[in-house]
Amino acid sequence: MTTTTHPTTTSLHQRITAAGTLIALGIVYGDIGTSPLYTVRGVFVSRPVTEDVVLGTVSAVIWTLTLLTTVKYVLLAMRADNHGEGGILSLYALLRRLRLRWLYVPAIVGAAALLADGIITPPISVASAIEGLRVLKPDLNTVPIVLVIIVGLFGFQQFGTAVIGRLFGPVMLVFFSMLAVLGLPYVLREPGILRALNPYYALHMVTQLPGAFWLLGSIFLCSTGAEALYADMGHVGRRNIYLSWTFVKICLVINYLGQGAWLLQHLGRPLGEQNLFFEMIPRWGLLPAIGLCTLATIIASQALISGSYTLVIEALRLNFWPKVKVRYPTELRGQAYVPSLTWLLGLGCVGVVLYFRESSRMEAAFGLAVTITMLSTTVLLAYYLRLRRAATGWVLLLLAVYFTVEGSFLVANLRKFPQGGWLSVLLGSLLLLVMVSWIQGRRLFRDFNKYVPLTEWLPRLRALSYDETMPRLATNLVYFTDSENPKLVENAIMHSIFRKSPKRADVYYLLHVTTTDEPYTCTYHAEVILPNDLVRIDFHLGFRVDHAINYMFRQVVTDLVKAGKIDIRSRYASLRDEVGDFQFVILNRTLPYAHSLSGWQWLVARLSGALRWLGASPQQSFGLDNSSLTLENIPLLTPERPELHLTQV
Repeated sequence: MTTTTHPTTTSLHQRITAAGTLIALGIVYGDIGTSPLYTVRGVFVSRPVTEDVVLGTVSAVIWTLTLLTTVKYVLLAMRADNHGEGGILSLYALLRRLRLRWLYVPAIVGAAALLADGIITPPISVASAIEGLRVLKPDLNTVPIVLVIIVGLFGFQQFGTAVIGRLFGPVMLVFFSMLAVLGLPYVLREPGILRALNPYYALHMVTQLPGAFWLLGSIFLCSTGAEALYADMGHVGRRNIYLSWTFVKICLVINYLGQGAWLLQHLGRPLGEQNLFFEMIPRWGLLPAIGLCTLATIIASQALISGSYTLVIEALRLNFWPKVKVRYPTELRGQAYVPSLTWLLGLGCVGVVLYFRESSRMEAAFGLAVTITMLSTTVLLAYYLRLRRAATGWVLLLLAVYFTVEGSFLVANLRKFPQGGWLSVLLGSLLLLVMVSWIQGRRLFRDFNKYVPLTEWLPRLRALSYDETMPRLATNLVYFTDSENPKLVENAIMHSIFRKSPKRADVYYLLHVTTTDEPYTCTYHAEVILPNDLVRIDFHLGFRVDHAINYMFRQVVTDLVKAGKIDIRSRYASLRDEVGDFQFVILNRTLPYAHSLSGWQWLVARLSGALRWLGASPQQSFGLDNSSLTLENIPLLTPERPELHLTQV
């Protein structure tokens, strides 16, 4: 057994450093940090500005940040880390030991909703910043500018963000400082806004003012980055987030209080097209502020794109997502590039901009998906407390509080369904369909797989290996097996070796890859079943580890040769001193008789088959060289037919 550990994980999560805190500002808080650009404004676009609603709105924002972000995510969810990694799929991987099969449902629902949010966040964030230019030029068409920024952002992904990533932290430090500096003077001029620190005003507004409950749909936008904060924990460490969140929340609260103070000085008519955030800025500082806000929204979008890559890679390792190509453009930890997802997100963002055109209209599509993700996380957190043997009372309290709070936000957001909320539901449903189709397709193909005892085939395998009358296909022949039991092997593999086209080799290998619940596990176990004839190798790889099987396999073979357990030299007398060739065989399990399946099975088979076609090829998934690879179609299902009695004429 050989083990490779991840050297930076432990040290990263045990230390609080200035650099780590600065990096956290740049990576973690982009989404939640840019929410002051549109959250409070959305409440008063068409509603008259009154003192009760101003105090209630600011109070609701502050206590939403406290209950959802601070208590649920920073204090509670971050303790539910999987070896330092966070996010809804990491939490699910941690809970798999409970062996509750249905727990994957809230996990994939939340993941699909979070990916849908990733299509809406960049347009609304960038558009909100660029629309600040309308304070200077009211008739400016901002759509082309927003499109150029978004297209450029997605186009740059293939090169990685290692260079510009170093600027994220300082830029966000300046941005959050600006939030506090903008809000503080208004708070000092209108200290009555400090009453909003009392949660009474939020409860009074929601329960007593007619129609105020539906304002929660806009108020919720202040916390949309909370789930991303949890997901990015693995990049910067829990303790660095603790320290940086203290600074971030202070800046956010001061700015929201400042916006409330500005509104108290402008009671009366609705804001309409006015952007509250930019109205607070003196004219001389407007252009620099817009530039800084634009940079902050680009950073927020970049963080969300990177988070989407991480989410899909985790789903890929957990077998929740089709096999797609993943690239690593830099050596930076966590830096990945998923081309297919980039096209999906990029086209989706462009479509959102062209359809809605204004950030105020995008707000209707924003937030609904995130509430679904938060509710899914709440369910998984309840089971995490159960896993940690917490008292039943604490579990019920968690469910009662957050089902009430997040359920209220969900109901309020559902009112926006006809205005644009349907888009986030549609996107989330399509992404969920991809996951469900892939998961059910894998189960269907696994159910049709037939396994046979390996011991029954060992004598024939040895005889074939030494049969000089058969042409040798390769010195070393490698098959991938799905069998977790080393005593069993797929009937399809034996069919490939002996029946379809007999394949003689000196040494046969069976490779099995298991994705572990720990993110950075990298171990293997090798067993020589037949000396110099058959070897089984089991890889145990974390869900964050790249499955570069070709590279890993060669390292294992080298270790086995050094230990004297196998001989990979050619058995030809004239080539005895040469290392023999390696040939990989991948079996493409097909369903040529799909018409014999039930309706549900047929649909699952077709959908999963289409996803296989759209995804990466097996050789790309395992990092194999095409020159040493054979793809072979094997029918999984051969229906029984009645005996035919043909008459010769």
